[in-house]
Order: sequence, then C-alpha cells, then structure tokens
Amino acid sequence: MPRIGQHAVVCGASMAGLLAARVLTEHYDRVTVVERDVLTDDPTPRRGVPQGCQPHALLARCAQIVEELFPGYLDELVEAGAHRWDDGDMSRFDVSFGGHVLKRDGRLPKPGILIQHYSSRPLVEQLVRRRVFALPQVTVRDGHHVRSLTTAGSRVTGVRISDNSSVTVSLDADLVVDASGRGSRAPVFLAELGYGRPEVEELLIRVAYASMPVRMPPGTLRQHMVIRTFEPGRPRTFALFRCEGDTYLVSAATLGPIRPPTTPAELLDFGEGIAPAYALAAVRAAEPLAGVSVHQYPSNRWRRYDKMRRLPEGFIVLGDALCSFNPVYGQGMTVAAIEATILRDCLRGGDADLPRRFHRAAARPVRVAWQTAVGSDLALPEVHGRPSPSMRLTNAYTEHVLRAAEVDPLVVQEFLRVVGMVAPPASLLHPAFMMRVARAGRRRAGAPGAGASVLTAAGQ
Repeated sequence: MPRIGQHAVVCGASMAGLLAARVLTEHYDRVTVVERDVLTDDPTPRRGVPQGCQPHALLARCAQIVEELFPGYLDELVEAGAHRWDDGDMSRFDVSFGGHVLKRDGRLPKPGILIQHYSSRPLVEQLVRRRVFALPQVTVRDGHHVRSLTTAGSRVTGVRISDNSSVTVSLDADLVVDASGRGSRAPVFLAELGYGRPEVEELLIRVAYASMPVRMPPGTLRQHMVIRTFEPGRPRTFALFRCEGDTYLVSAATLGPIRPPTTPAELLDFGEGIAPAYALAAVRAAEPLAGVSVHQYPSNRWRRYDKMRRLPEGFIVLGDALCSFNPVYGQGMTVAAIEATILRDCLRGGDADLPRRFHRAAARPVRVAWQTAVGSDLALPEVHGRPSPSMRLTNAYTEHVLRAAEVDPLVVQEFLRVVGMVAPPASLLHPAFMMRVARAGRRRAGAPGAGASVLTAAGQ
C-alpha cells in the first residue's frame, strides 16, 4: 500500500472511527484516536454511545467488512458468546415488516449467502477496539475532546485537544478524520475557517427506544430475534434481540409524541397486542439484568459535504457525523463500515483532492441507505413529509415483496440480503425475481392479477 503521510488523527472511537483507524494504518506511519470517553476493556455501554444499551444488528455486509479488516474476528465474536445463524433455518427468527410476518418455517434456498451474527453493541465494539488498539501504529488519547482544527493555507494540519483540566495540546496531522458522531462540530469548524456549513437534509421522526436486558434459561426460545415494526396507524414497535450467551434485549419503540415505557412493568405491558404471546410469556419469565434505558432519536440527518463548493485538504467526515439514520433499520454501523472501505480505496489513489473524492464516493452508498430509511419512514402517516414519486413507487412495490415473503422462502432470502446490505435494492427488480413475487402474491391472495400493475410500473 502507498505510504501517504506520517500521521493521521481520528476524532472518535466509535465503530466508524475504529474502522477508519484500521484503514489508515495502511497509509500512515502513525494513527492517533482521540476519544472524549475514558475507555475500558469491558463490554459495557459508554456515554459516547448513548444508543449502546439498545438493540443493534450486525448486518451481514458489516460483518463481512469487519472480518476482511480483522481476519478471525467473527469466530472471536462467537467464542465470546455471540450467536451465528448460518443454516437458513427460518424458525430462528420471527420478523414482521409493515404488518407482514415473513415466512417462519423451512429453510432459505442458499443459507451460505446470508449469515447473521447476534450480540450486543458493546461486545461488537469491544472486540474491534482491542484489535485496533493492538496495532503498533495506533495511539489512543482517551479522555480528550477536539477543541478546534489547525490549518495552514487551504489545508487542515491537525487538531487542538484538551482533557477535563482544559490543558490544550496540539497534534499535527497529515489527515484528520471526523468520526465523532451525530454531535460532530465539523460544520462549526468549517464555518470558522471560512468554508461555510454543509447543506443538511433532515426528516423529523421523533423516535424513542426503551430497552432492558434479560436472561432466559437455555432453550426457552428458538428465535434469535422477534420484531414487530411500525405499521401505518400503529406507531409502536416491539423487539426481542438475542445477545451473547443466554441474554436478550427486550425493546420497545415509539414514534412522535407517544411516551416510551420507562419501567420494566410498562415495557412488558407495552408489548401486549403487538408482540407474539409466546415471546411476551418468555420475557415475563426471564430474569431482568438491569433497568430500562431510553434513547431519544429526533431525525434522519444527512450533512451534504459532497455538495460543498470548497473543502480544505486533509479533512474528511464519516459515520454518523456524515449521515445518521432511523436506528430501527440497523444501517448505521454497516454504512460506516462501507465508508471505511471507500476511504481505503480513495487513499490507494493518493491524497490529492482526497476530501472531495471521498465525500462524493461515500454519497452513493449513503444515498441508498437514506432512501431506504426516509422512504420507509414517510410510508407512515405519523411522519410528516412528502415522499418523492420514486419513493412512493418503491414503497408500493416493497408491499408486494413483503406479501410474497409471507409464503416464499426465496423471496425472504433476497429481501433479507437487501436488508443486510449484501445485495443492492435493484436486485429485487430482476425480472425473474419480480415474476416470483407475482406468483407468490397470487398464491397468497388467490387472485390471478394481484399486483400486476405495480410490478409492471416498477420494472419500467
């Protein structure tokens, strides 16, 4: 790999920051990770990841990228207590999207192309953090936050950081990567330097998540996850996610002004009428391991650095600092991992015009995730906004795909591959797949022409 510079600084030890740091070690002699939290080696939630107590899905594409960057990581995750689903047994999950319960018996036609891992976010992050911090090029400055950027001409040359004592230290760098999360101060820094702020696309959703860890006796549930997502007219979600060992996270989500549950009793009562009876019975018999944690999430937000007319050299933004999505779709870590691979590809071409090349390249996968999240949110009447014509068409076609997924295991497989971001959404528009959807829809509804007009329109 071409060596580009002596030193790179990463702001934030999030998954985005950790994966970026790993990529940077291929091109810089030294990499310093600056993190506001004081880090420990325990798999416990931390202040800098306020959503760490909530369920997280290590989507298939994210797992593939992490394994590529850290060979053996997924086996290590399983050894630490995580669970692997690789046999295609559809009885292992009970998932409903938009009121459609995906087929729950039989097996996927090709189990090996969709492998899923189940664990808590803190465990996923702990093992990645260990791998990154063990790299000889990496230094960690935890307990510090970035106060400002340093510059020379049109180039960012480093950062000023300080700890709780307010003692400021300057770190010179050939590249600064902002992976500091949704609260990133990059727009402020750029405005102070005369570059202006990026345009922002935002959709207000006002989602609140409430979760509680529980321990279940071995063999209580076959399912790795049970999910009932939002439906039009029902702005409530119930989920049960398997973590390491015999622990699960029981979770509820609300949309808009609805108050989330805040106590174990409220959380269990919340699931009545939403969750399957067997899942609620299992949760009621389980051992609570902690109280209920609530996380508020106001909006989908995309800062359009790719559209800025001017950018300083030596500074890029990725992860939630670039774009953050409704967490119910589980895209955040995966998009951050994809951005890390884009950064790697851009660095292989040298550092000339790196910020512009990176942000424009990153906009392509971000746009796919953004349209998925925003389009799905706008399908709910409780979310105020006007979907684009393409979003309305996509939502209409997705409704037919989900109906077909109630009865056809191949449709389930291909839909979950798109959800897991290992296949592009366009794969659902392949003519053979669309015919499969049409046949499954007729079989389900008993109506020969069901869905034909929407399928035809989607194929145009």
